[in-house]
Amino acid sequence: MKRCAWATDKGPEKEYHDREWGVPVHDDRLLFEFLILEGAQAGLSWSTILNKRDGYRKAFDNFDAQKVAEYSDKKVQELLQNPEIVRNRLKVNAAVTNAKAFLKIHEQYGSFDSYIWLFTGGKVIQNTWSKLTDIPATTKESDAMSKELKNKGFKFVGSTICYAFMQAVGMVNDHTTDCFRYSEILRLKD
Repeated sequence: MKRCAWATDKGPEKEYHDREWGVPVHDDRLLFEFLILEGAQAGLSWSTILNKRDGYRKAFDNFDAQKVAEYSDKKVQELLQNPEIVRNRLKVNAAVTNAKAFLKIHEQYGSFDSYIWLFTGGKVIQNTWSKLTDIPATTKESDAMSKELKNKGFKFVGSTICYAFMQAVGMVNDHTTDCFRYSEILRLKD
């Protein structure tokens, strides 16, 4: 079975690729999870984050934005001692900051989902890349998302991180056209 070149047969990448990557997400909790995980991944491999995903879920109250927004300095210090997550002060603090900004968007738009999907007009962008090297690191949509999220107080939301987020939550279908998941994702409803 042909897969995208980055989805190795070893480790969690294969399962993640085959089940989650590129599937349209409209659940706010899961959108928040991916936003935090993509920010945590900055400068690291995605496999590192996938290997720590369960640890992140435990450490960050299953990505309950309300709870994360209320984390105290003491809780942040505890997180910085937790080997099950990336112990980077800026990234941990960003998770708390982003939870607060996430809740403000939820309040303003009714859901984070309603807001974030505006960047693709509420539809999946169906790309037709034939090889991994064709896939861009950023797009005009990720540039716009990054700028807006930064203006709303989010951290670790550069355009590359935003594009990786868009790929993860199915705002774009970036499976290569020879990958078995490409046509499966194409058939999914937004």
